[in-house]
Amino acid sequence: MPRRRTCSFGHAVLALLSFAVPLGAQENEPHRHGLDRLGRVSFPVSCTPEAQRRFDHAMAVLHSFWWEEGDTAFNAVLAADSTCAMAHWGIALNAWGNPFAGGPTGPGLAKGAKAASRAAALPAKTPRERGFIAAIGALYRHAESTPNTARLQAYADTMARLYRDHPRDVEVAIYHALGLVATAPRTDTTFAQQRRAIAILEPLYARHPRHPGLAHYVIHAADSPALARLGLPAARRYARIAPAAPHAQHMPSHIFVRLGLWDETVASNWESFKAGMGYAEEIGLKGATPHELHALDYAVYGYLQRGQDSAARATVDVARNIRPSDMRVLISAYNGTALEARIPLERGDWNAAAELPAPADTSPPIAAVLRRFTRAIGSARSGRAKEGQVELAALDSLAKALEPGPDAYWSRVARIKRDAAAAWAKLAEGDTAGALALAHTAAETEDVTDKHPVTPGELVPARELEADMLLAVGRHREARDAYRATLAREPGRARSLFGAARAAELAGDRSGAAVDYRRFLQQMAKAAPGRPEIAAARAFSAASR
Repeated sequence: MPRRRTCSFGHAVLALLSFAVPLGAQENEPHRHGLDRLGRVSFPVSCTPEAQRRFDHAMAVLHSFWWEEGDTAFNAVLAADSTCAMAHWGIALNAWGNPFAGGPTGPGLAKGAKAASRAAALPAKTPRERGFIAAIGALYRHAESTPNTARLQAYADTMARLYRDHPRDVEVAIYHALGLVATAPRTDTTFAQQRRAIAILEPLYARHPRHPGLAHYVIHAADSPALARLGLPAARRYARIAPAAPHAQHMPSHIFVRLGLWDETVASNWESFKAGMGYAEEIGLKGATPHELHALDYAVYGYLQRGQDSAARATVDVARNIRPSDMRVLISAYNGTALEARIPLERGDWNAAAELPAPADTSPPIAAVLRRFTRAIGSARSGRAKEGQVELAALDSLAKALEPGPDAYWSRVARIKRDAAAAWAKLAEGDTAGALALAHTAAETEDVTDKHPVTPGELVPARELEADMLLAVGRHREARDAYRATLAREPGRARSLFGAARAAELAGDRSGAAVDYRRFLQQMAKAAPGRPEIAAARAFSAASR
């Protein structure tokens, strides 16, 4: 770990690593920062032989989303051949950042636009290269007057035309598939574009099993409940393809979470954290990159689903010690907030949820949404009606502020969370019918809103909150159906596993309850003491023998 950390920080990390399950060969070979350990990429360009060698390396860096190294790698190409137009294309692509989180924004937008213009100004020597450069030009063109979504679609459309002209080119196919996933509607529950992307990527991955981008993008394309099984083989290999890249260690957990593979989720994210912090120390970076918070949030989520609450709390403490200098970027804002809010919400500690510190005036909107929701649901479920109304009003204001432009998705998320919390406020007021109707509306809307890749899962799924309410008002069979619906979308969620068992018990289905309690207890095999749900499940199981 970095030398500047305190001994207590280092000891905390070492202790937490004892909770992580080894991931096969990764554990047997400690990570070393080696940029040659990034897989194999062959991306022909019309540049000098030395520039070509460096370009292949730069593309291996880019395919594992190692943004910090990307600029260095592509500038090394230009140092070898200042006329290499595709090096500027690479810099523009690197400035975009995560293509699955939307189009380029912030400082990356200006930087990428400048690089795209430089690429276009140099003579590209092949139609293929001109097609790549035209696509990146479409992504950045007229950014001041054209919405991000329109420019992202223009990029994807240009790549589709290039793929039509070069259907056997591996890198053209990759970036066409990437465009399909990046522009897929978040409300399309058929995942049609993701399926098309997988159909393109999987045969190529079979032929090029060491290509980091193919493994990586199969995982992204399969990052949904309906498709996750298709991404499992790539998830279990990607970290070994590119062991030097921190993101390659984390990315498999997107599939592990979707399938309820909690030990693998935790292990992969600690590998990512170690790789990222080691890299930060090696380059002299003060603090950490936002990606370390991303990994720790996923680890916290995994720990909580196994009942390892003390490990989750210790992970939050680690996160507090490595706050990136810029907490405004999406990963820092979301994951840095969510990992703290998850603990009281997953444990049903509504008083603690209500007392989560309020967002600062300078908090990014999405961080404020998460804090306000946690405080609102905690207040509503712990008898703090007045405080809860303040939080609901704040959520409503945040949803309105997020409405325009590229933040419309987050506005939708904020409204879902407001409705889910407001439903519990109505229940506390005695309006049972109104509460159930609003809880159902929130759940139905969330069901057709795909989760953002920044998060392992919603703080508490709206359908699970509806199930809690149905259980609370005595509609036990409906509650069990709602918990099962949650588990179909998010396998292995501990609260829904227990909730389904409890609802079956109260509905008089003792055999069904026994099966569900057994599943819950199996998942809690490594749990820390203190969860009342575990005691209740054990008591039922003992009485049923």
